[in-house]
Amino acid sequence: MIAVLRTRFQVPFLCFSYLATSPGRSIAALGQRWARTLCVFFIAGLAVLLVPSTSAAQQPPEHARFHALAFYTTKGEQDHIDFALEALRFYGDLAKKGSFTLASTTDWNDMSADKLKDIQLVIWLNDFPHTPEQRKAFEDYMAHGGAWLGFHVAAYNDESTHWPWFVDFLGGTVFFGNNWPPLPAKLRIDDRTHAVTQNLPATFIAPANEWYIWKPSPRLNKDVKVLLTLDPQNYPIGLKDTIASGDCPVVWTNTRFHMLYINMGHGDKIFTSEIQNKLLEHAILWLGTNGSSH
Repeated sequence: MIAVLRTRFQVPFLCFSYLATSPGRSIAALGQRWARTLCVFFIAGLAVLLVPSTSAAQQPPEHARFHALAFYTTKGEQDHIDFALEALRFYGDLAKKGSFTLASTTDWNDMSADKLKDIQLVIWLNDFPHTPEQRKAFEDYMAHGGAWLGFHVAAYNDESTHWPWFVDFLGGTVFFGNNWPPLPAKLRIDDRTHAVTQNLPATFIAPANEWYIWKPSPRLNKDVKVLLTLDPQNYPIGLKDTIASGDCPVVWTNTRFHMLYINMGHGDKIFTSEIQNKLLEHAILWLGTNGSSH
């Protein structure tokens, strides 16, 4: 410690040494200028010694990386498979920036308590659980604070799917119809203050997609927050199959859960819009960091 003090306060020690070896002299004799100099050096030295240095370990911790697991299938409609593969590339590149890790699987039996125990976000790209065991594992995962991001056909439900819990999870809404062929569409942002839609324009043209309409509209559920809607200016949209009218939300969250459904997910054009890509980036980061609604 003495060595440190001598190093940091070299000038004050020299001054004190001078005083000690010069009988009859005093600080007063040195005059006010020397007194002020001694005080300045002494106080400055104490400040350096007493204020702790800032090390990397003392910096505020950043958000820990979250772990996402994407489920998909390579069977079924080719446009849905194409989307899943594009999504894995898009989110894989995003994961390289360090905010999260991304694993993927086509084995839906991985929808189990053991496989999901260290996963903060589950993503369904183009399919959904089919067995009672898989479904129960997902229900338990969400009940215990897990997060879900679902695209397009991953939310498909009708009288044949026999999963009432999932209908309620989506906001009490059931698939009703779609346009065909896939077409670009003007989308309207309902809430531009939400973390998923922040810094996006009020409207934008989304790339070609097969747009789903749901009945009743999820907007009618008090727990649902709709973030994006198909603009009515698109109607009628479709050639072979047409959506002619009606409320058509395309991105929403059921606020009883940490979840987000995104209607986009048909074909290999989904990731060709910079604006839409920003929305898709915001979506995974909001869900994975367990952020609040805003």
